[in-house]
Amino acid sequence: MKTLLVLGQHPDLVEAVRSSVDASRFQVVHRTDFSEAAPLFSHSMIDVCILDAESAEVRALWDIEKLHREAPGCPVIVYAGQQPWDLEEEAYAHGVAHVLRKPVRARILATVLERLSPAPTAQPLPRPAAPRRAAPRLPAPAAATPSSPSAGSHHATLKALKDFSSIMTHSLCAEALLRQFLLFLREILGVNRAALFLRQPAMVIGGLPVADDRQRLRSACALGLPPGLLDHFQLSFESGVGGYVFRTGRILQRESVEAMEDAEMLKEFQVLGVEVAIPVVDRESLLGVAVFDGRVTGEAISNDELELIFHLLEELGLAIKNIWLHEQLAANHEIVSDILQQLSSACVVVNRDLAILHVNKKGRLLFGQASQRAGELHFSDLPHSLGSRIYQSFKSGAGVAPFKFNPADRPECVYSVSILPFQKQDSVSPASVLLVAEDLTQSEQLQKLEMEASRLRLLKVIAERLAHEIRNAVVPISIHQQLLNEKYDSPAFRASLEQALGEGVKRILRLVNQMRFLSKDKVELTDSIPLQPLIEEAFQEAQQHHPVKSKTSVIEKTPKAITLSGDRVALKEALAEVILNALQANPEKPEVRVRPRVDTDAGGTTWVHIDVQDSGKGFTAETAKKVPEAFFTTRNVGVGLGLTVCQRILETHGGRLEIRPSAVEESSVVRLSLPLAAN
Repeated sequence: MKTLLVLGQHPDLVEAVRSSVDASRFQVVHRTDFSEAAPLFSHSMIDVCILDAESAEVRALWDIEKLHREAPGCPVIVYAGQQPWDLEEEAYAHGVAHVLRKPVRARILATVLERLSPAPTAQPLPRPAAPRRAAPRLPAPAAATPSSPSAGSHHATLKALKDFSSIMTHSLCAEALLRQFLLFLREILGVNRAALFLRQPAMVIGGLPVADDRQRLRSACALGLPPGLLDHFQLSFESGVGGYVFRTGRILQRESVEAMEDAEMLKEFQVLGVEVAIPVVDRESLLGVAVFDGRVTGEAISNDELELIFHLLEELGLAIKNIWLHEQLAANHEIVSDILQQLSSACVVVNRDLAILHVNKKGRLLFGQASQRAGELHFSDLPHSLGSRIYQSFKSGAGVAPFKFNPADRPECVYSVSILPFQKQDSVSPASVLLVAEDLTQSEQLQKLEMEASRLRLLKVIAERLAHEIRNAVVPISIHQQLLNEKYDSPAFRASLEQALGEGVKRILRLVNQMRFLSKDKVELTDSIPLQPLIEEAFQEAQQHHPVKSKTSVIEKTPKAITLSGDRVALKEALAEVILNALQANPEKPEVRVRPRVDTDAGGTTWVHIDVQDSGKGFTAETAKKVPEAFFTTRNVGVGLGLTVCQRILETHGGRLEIRPSAVEESSVVRLSLPLAAN
């Protein structure tokens, strides 16, 4: 991977260049001036330099001169503004490769970079291969007598074991663990330079890996290398040293044939100043690459020592993977804790040992008042009704349906409690249980206030409608009462008084009966009622409240006698209300058709359906939904309680009322359905 340096004050050019180049081939680094970029040039890390010449033309020319002196082989591209640049000729004279105009065009920039830095070929370089330095032969230690091992060897072994065990103290910190490991290698082998490059650990959220840049290897720890160098140096699994180790999984030495034939490998070895690259694996995948120089004495590390370091790095890779898993687990736990803390509901997590694993602030406020242990919450602090259900969830492995809970010390408060078990796929019983208590106190109070307000509004409507209806019935009687002394001897007045008294009493009695049936919620009397006489009586009752008598009404008869079971007076009232409503649909020419029939539904229940059809305009779909509502009427007479009373009576008898909207040029049909009891 090649490094592309952008020198300029404004980050807009950097973003434009970064979005225009291939991220797998070029790493874009930004520096504001040459002084910040000097360490990169001193280590030969820059392959191409892009200079912003729009803001300070003379300063740009100075930077070009410095670049030519410090890095004469580094190609330079200058981006100038739209206007002609006065110093363009001077820039070319100082070695600038190209002067381009803003804005950045991706295709032009890619073409220029391709010409300046072509892809490396597999041709061997003319540089002669340096002879491999042989590892010095150390004198073999004197063989100890098996029967009597020396005390010094035991002491040395125990001391080495003691020193190596200090690494275990950093088992949860990858950086400290790696640094301690490199320090031990330096102490044992005398390594001059060493660095460990690791890929980024995969983040897992909700059981799914999150996409990240895992093809690049960043420095995790180093010895003998300047930090400024490693801040902007990376290896890649796609090319160079990292790519070779990723493909082969073998140790790569600088003097090997493979490295000598790859210019990018040689450059990476040269920049880091190392001699060998060793893969860091976890027995399943490649975690990174470790690079080492020779000893401080200039001698090379032997092949046996490299093989031993490879196996040590394998164990180190397993430790690093465990650290990553622990960090991921801790991060997930922190995320869940933050989520529970931010919830407005009380949340308590209990494990199988009935210990509180987590409780948020709301949970402490709700359940922690009974505890006297400085903010700690124990399972015994939970109310018995909740603790028993949590225990039940552990035993059964199933959740508990939401239920309402009232604290003993605050009975006015209402909570909706849910208990959810957390169970693994390979586990029979849940590992923990989550208790969530949502405060419904305010919503319950608002609901009660709304119900009270609704009742008050309904009482107001009832009072207005009843007062209006009673007034209409009493006004004629009141008028006759005022004229009673004067015109009592008149036969016409007495006839009118008799009619007014009859009509008024009849209207008031009908209204009283309607209110009485609305107040009933069950059947008080149960009789055997023949259906055909019941319909005829209800028809006669309805005609008493209608001034125009119907002469074209038809009451169809059923093929066999049908007997109902229920309150005779109530059922007659329900039929009379529907028939009266049908008579009032067309006052000039009232026509009513009543058709009873019997059928059986899919559940085996036998129903009696009584269809009442009028000769009016019928109901629309919207009106048909509102007609059964109390005090809803489409006429100027009545209070709108007829069908409401009918529906109430049918419901107490287990039946239902259906109002079918009328089709084009057809009247409406009102159906009364009652279940037919078995003989």
